[in-house]
Amino acid sequence: MEIHSNELNELYSEKIPEVDEGAILKGRIISLKPDSVVVDIGYKSEGFISIEEFTESEREALAEGDEIEVYVSKIDSDGLVVLSSEKARRIRTLRFLQEAQKEGLPVEGTVLEKVKGGYRVEIEGVKAFMPGSQADLKPLKNPDSLLGQRVKVRVLKLNNKLTNVIVSRRVLLEEEREALKRETIARLKEGALLPGVVKNITDYGVFVDLGGIDGLLHISDISWGRIRHPSDVFKVGQDVEVMVLSFDPATEKVTLGYKQKRPDPWKSIEEKYIEGKVVSGRVVSLTDYGAFVELEEGVEGLVHVSELDWSPRPKHPSNYVEVGDYVDVQVLKVEPGERRISLSIKQLKPKPWELVAQRYKKDQRITGRVRSLTEFGAFVALPEGVDALLHISDISWTKHIRHPSEVLRKGQKIEAVVLNIEPEKERMALGLKQLVPDPWEEEIPSKFQLGEEVKCRVLRCTEHGIFVELEGEVEGLIYSSEIESDSPREVYKEGDELVARIIKMDVEGRKIGLSLRNLRYEGVEEGEA
Repeated sequence: MEIHSNELNELYSEKIPEVDEGAILKGRIISLKPDSVVVDIGYKSEGFISIEEFTESEREALAEGDEIEVYVSKIDSDGLVVLSSEKARRIRTLRFLQEAQKEGLPVEGTVLEKVKGGYRVEIEGVKAFMPGSQADLKPLKNPDSLLGQRVKVRVLKLNNKLTNVIVSRRVLLEEEREALKRETIARLKEGALLPGVVKNITDYGVFVDLGGIDGLLHISDISWGRIRHPSDVFKVGQDVEVMVLSFDPATEKVTLGYKQKRPDPWKSIEEKYIEGKVVSGRVVSLTDYGAFVELEEGVEGLVHVSELDWSPRPKHPSNYVEVGDYVDVQVLKVEPGERRISLSIKQLKPKPWELVAQRYKKDQRITGRVRSLTEFGAFVALPEGVDALLHISDISWTKHIRHPSEVLRKGQKIEAVVLNIEPEKERMALGLKQLVPDPWEEEIPSKFQLGEEVKCRVLRCTEHGIFVELEGEVEGLIYSSEIESDSPREVYKEGDELVARIIKMDVEGRKIGLSLRNLRYEGVEEGEA
């Protein structure tokens, strides 16, 4: 069968399609050479792409048989086809971006780096510029947070050479927020429960992003109980569910509630916390005047400092409890109108005077520390937390004590004898002198005889005479009428030693009277005295 030349040309044209310069085609890599990549595009001759168009990592990824998109740059008279992968990518990207700009469609890109005034964003191999003002709805606290992220942007401007492509992320965020806002407003009805995210925390409340619109959750609407600061309950970024209390469409002001999601526990408080009832709770805060105990969510009671311990002078609450401690308390008083509950810890402890009545008896020897001194005696602190009185008259059998500080000091540990106990009157009397027998019963009457001359030491001079100390810390008085000097205070000084004669022994009155007249004491002359 014979085929004419014109038939051969028609057959050849069917097998080898026409390729025009400027066309974008798909080809297959058939060979990798040091200076070029050989690509079969279905033409009568292969095409060549300069190896310089590929980065080092792209070169390593190329392999024979890979499909690749190319741009026909040139076909010369000898049939040599020059191709470009880079131009193909740029033209395809240009068309893609032009279409996105025309239709207002978002495109995705990767934020590469920060540059002056904004960011460099790579989109399909093309580097676009995103101004800083177009990066977010408001200035970013951490501008570096966008680096490396895949973001959706809108094309604002571009040229055919793709050398000036400007994009915006903010436009899309605004549209999304506006759409979300419309959906949220449709659900903003009083009593509605909505999810949200804590956006900001202030001293007076919490701003919650409900989705395109913010609402204020006032501190008074966070808890039925008492909170010091909204940050004690919420954190920025936290997911929360809130109740819509009110919404003003004109101002778009939204008031939110959190505590309203559950019934007010104070409405039934009197039924649950009856006076005298013992309940448990957790210490949530301490003040100078007491400790606040949370009995349940939204319900706190105060243990006043006076109800922490039976001591008449309780210490700071931190000496008894710590924040976080779980304690048993007794309900003293409930005031629903004031949202106040008075609690007590000490009422669950034995009363100190009940312990005293059990542990001490009359004439029992005890130990304690001197807590304070007064003109009439000393108060002695006992381990049970009560004070007993040591009267000044019960300090010494023989010495005339003008003030307890002459014998005792604050904080001193002493031993004493119980003289009397009256728990119902919260009174207890102690004696110091009762630790030893009364010397006036036998010892003094037998030791000092009427008319006897004795050595003594001057204690003090008064208008009544000279008070002196005899052997054994026994006091006596040299009557002023029995002193030969008209100015005894000038002659006799405290601590002077002298000799005097006993002229009076009043055992019942516990007094010894002395005289300096007509002395017979050997070894001491009156002048020396």
